[in-house]
Amino acid sequence: MIKEVIVVEGRDDTVAIKRAVEADTIETGGSAINKQILKRIALAQERRGVIILTDPDHAGERIRKIVDQGVPGCKHAFIPEADATRKGDIGVENASPEAIRRALERVHTSFEGGESLISLEDLLEAGLSAHPEAAARRMAMGNLLGIGYCNSKQFHKRLAMFQISREEFLAALAQLEEGGV
Repeated sequence: MIKEVIVVEGRDDTVAIKRAVEADTIETGGSAINKQILKRIALAQERRGVIILTDPDHAGERIRKIVDQGVPGCKHAFIPEADATRKGDIGVENASPEAIRRALERVHTSFEGGESLISLEDLLEAGLSAHPEAAARRMAMGNLLGIGYCNSKQFHKRLAMFQISREEFLAALAQLEEGGV
């Protein structure tokens, strides 16, 4: 059983999580998260720890941000969009048990005020910003690093927030280059 409580968006996500692992969940009920739900998440964080696992879409990112700001110190798990899409529908509920387990094996803890070990210039040189293929490259790098997809400014923030080391960054970049993106 996973010690931490997993925060998901809805009931279908809980069903998918329980198919993959033995864990307790808290459902946010979408992006209109009320204070009671945030209090439950804060209590879970205090007692057992929390892993946020939301859909790899705009609404999921919004929920992740609300929970992370309201309950500092949460862990984050990301399922790549390709692994969470079925018939054009994006969501944790569409991910296979294997994809969910992979995401939970690659959890990152959020650090407030973390200083980035990777500079914006590093992102430029790696073709992750101001490059014709920057979005595709960030998506691939986000998947390799387990931090999800986002724009270049957010990507830089996530590298800092999750304290991704220069070695991890360069290893993922080498893997990306081998894959030809």
